[in-house]
Amino acid sequence: MVWQVLIGNFTCIAAIISLWMHLQYKFYRLSRTQLKIGFGVTLGLCAIASMLLSVEIVPGVYVDLRTSVILTSAVFGGPLSIAITMPMAVAFRALMGGAGAVQGVVTIFGMSMLGLAVHYAVGRRPFGPMGILAMAGSAGLVSTALMVISPMLSIPGGFRNIGVPIVLLNVLATAAIACIITYFHRFTLERDILRAALTQAPDFHYVKNLNSEFVVTNRNVARYNGRQKSSEMVGLTDFDITDAEHARHLFEAEQDIIASGQPVIDQEEQIRTPNGKERWFLTSKVVLKNRHGDTIGLAGVTRDITHHKMLEAQVQESRDLLSQAMDEMSDGLAMFDSAGYLVFCNEQYRTSFPRSAYARREGAHISDIVRASVRHTERKDLPTDVSEEWIQSAAKSLHSNKNEEIPLFDGRWLSLRTRMAKDGSALVVVSDVTAMKQSEQSLRQLADHMKGLAQTDALTGLFNRRTFDEAIASECSRAVRSGAPLSLLLVDVDRFKAYNDTYGHPAGDAVLKIVSQCLKKIGRRSTDVVARYGGEEFVVLLPETDGTEALALAEQFRLSLQEENIPHTSSEFGFVTSSLGVSTMGGGSPFLNPTELVARADAALYGAKRDGRNRVHAAPADTWFPQAAGSQEN
Repeated sequence: MVWQVLIGNFTCIAAIISLWMHLQYKFYRLSRTQLKIGFGVTLGLCAIASMLLSVEIVPGVYVDLRTSVILTSAVFGGPLSIAITMPMAVAFRALMGGAGAVQGVVTIFGMSMLGLAVHYAVGRRPFGPMGILAMAGSAGLVSTALMVISPMLSIPGGFRNIGVPIVLLNVLATAAIACIITYFHRFTLERDILRAALTQAPDFHYVKNLNSEFVVTNRNVARYNGRQKSSEMVGLTDFDITDAEHARHLFEAEQDIIASGQPVIDQEEQIRTPNGKERWFLTSKVVLKNRHGDTIGLAGVTRDITHHKMLEAQVQESRDLLSQAMDEMSDGLAMFDSAGYLVFCNEQYRTSFPRSAYARREGAHISDIVRASVRHTERKDLPTDVSEEWIQSAAKSLHSNKNEEIPLFDGRWLSLRTRMAKDGSALVVVSDVTAMKQSEQSLRQLADHMKGLAQTDALTGLFNRRTFDEAIASECSRAVRSGAPLSLLLVDVDRFKAYNDTYGHPAGDAVLKIVSQCLKKIGRRSTDVVARYGGEEFVVLLPETDGTEALALAEQFRLSLQEENIPHTSSEFGFVTSSLGVSTMGGGSPFLNPTELVARADAALYGAKRDGRNRVHAAPADTWFPQAAGSQEN
C-alpha cells in the first residue's frame, strides 16, 4: 500500500513540475524575478500535494516526498523561491497537525538551508549529472536520517515496508525533478540564444511557411514594416506589407525556390521604401526541410546595403575622375604590384613607347615589357643581343626608388621616375624630356663655345696667351716628373710693323692668319699647343720633343711661310719672312721653369733677328740669356 501511495505522490509531483516548465517556456517574456516567484509557488503546491498524498505511519506522523520538493526549490530557485515554497509547506504541515508536526516543520527548514548551501556552492555553473547525483544522494541521506529518528522502526516490518520505499522514492523524485528542470533549462537557454541572435541581429531575418506566410521574424523586420513586435508579423504575407506588384514578384520567386529547392544567394534588389526613398537590399533565401527531408518552408536574410552601394558609387566616381585626370595629364603613369605585374596605366604611358605599347597592358609582367622593348630596339642605350639573365635582372630593378633618363629610337628622351609604396608596389611616371635634353645640349654647346672663346685668339683661332701660360706650366711640371724633353718655338713675323704701314692693318691680319695656318701644320698632335703670344709673335709648345726635332719643325714652318710668297716691299727679302727661337729642357738639357724656357727661346729669337732675320736659332743648353721676350726689333 505504501509503494502505491508514494508512487502516486511521485507522479503528481513530476506532473506539476513538468506543467510548470512547459508554462515557463510559453511565458518566456516573464522577468527573472517573476519566474522565480512562479517557481516557488509551483514547488510549494508540489509540497502540499505531496503531503496530501502522504502515508500516516502512526497517528499524527506522515511520510511523503516533500523533502525532495523543498530541496529542489532551494537549489534551483534560490532564496526568493524557497522563501515562498518553505512558508507554504510549513503552513500546510502545521495545519495537518499531529505528533510529527514539529519534526516536519524542522525538516522543511533544514532541507531549505541545505538546498541554499548547494545553490550558493554551485553558483552560475550549469548543473550536470554529478550535481544531480549529489543532490539525489543528499535527499536519500536526509530521508534515512529522518527514518532513524521516527517511530517507523518500532513498527514490525516498518523498515522494509515503509523506510525503503520512502528513501528510494525521495532519491528518484529528487533526481527526476532535477533532470526535468536541467533539461528545460538547457532547452530554454538554446531557445533564448537563438531568439536573441534572431531578434538582435542587425539584418532582416525571417522564416516563412510553404504559403510564404511569416512564421518567425526578428525585430528589424517588424519595425521596418511598421510593427512594434515581431509577433505582429506572424501570419502576414508580402501582400500585407508592400504593393501588389512587388508582393507578387516576391511570392512567385519564393514559390520557385520552394519548388526547385535551389537557394538564392546574395541577390541585389533596389526597392522604393514607403517614404519614397530608394534603398538597396542584398537577399539570400534557402529552403527548410524537416528530418524526413520534406520541405516545410524557407528562411531568408535581407541586408540593407544602401550605404555600401553609395560608397561603391562614390568610389566609382572617384575612379572615373582619377581615370579622366590621368588620361588628360601629359605624363605617362603606370603602377606595378609587388610581383611586377602591371596593375594600371594611362594611354600616355603606352604611347610613350610606340614599339612596345602592345605589351604594356594591365596584367603584363615587367619582364615581358622589357623583353618587347629590347626585341624592337626601342631604346638606343640597350643592345639587341642581351641575355635572358639581363632581362630578369632589369625587371627586378623596377622595385627601387630611382630616376633615369633613356634615349629612344626616334630621337626622343624620356624621364622615368620610380617611387615605391608601402605595400611593395611601384609607381612609374614617364615624362618626355626631349626639349629639355635639346636645351641642355644647346647650353652645353654654348658653354663649349664660350670656353673656346675664352681660350682662343679671335683673329687666328689659335690658343691665346692665357691658355698658353697654363699649358706651359703644366707641361714643365710633367716633364720634370717624367724626364721627357719639352721644346718651345717662339716665332716672330719679320718687319711686320712696316708691313702694316705699307699695306694696312686688314692685310696684316690676313698675314697673321696665314702664319697661324702654317703653324698648325707643324703642331698637329693633340698634345701640341700652338698659340698667339702677342701681336705678330706666336709660340708652339712641343711636349716629348727634343731639340733636334724642334729645330726641324721650326725650319719646316719657316720654309712653309716663305713658300706662301706674300709680297713685302719693305722687307729686304721682298716677301714676308719669319724668325724663330728654339729652346729645349730635358733630354740631356737642364730642366727649367716656364719663365726660363721662354727666356731662352726669346734670346734665341733675338739672335736670329740680329743675324739677318728669316732664320732659326736654337738656344745653347749651357747658356743663360737674360733678355725678356719681345725685346728684339722686328
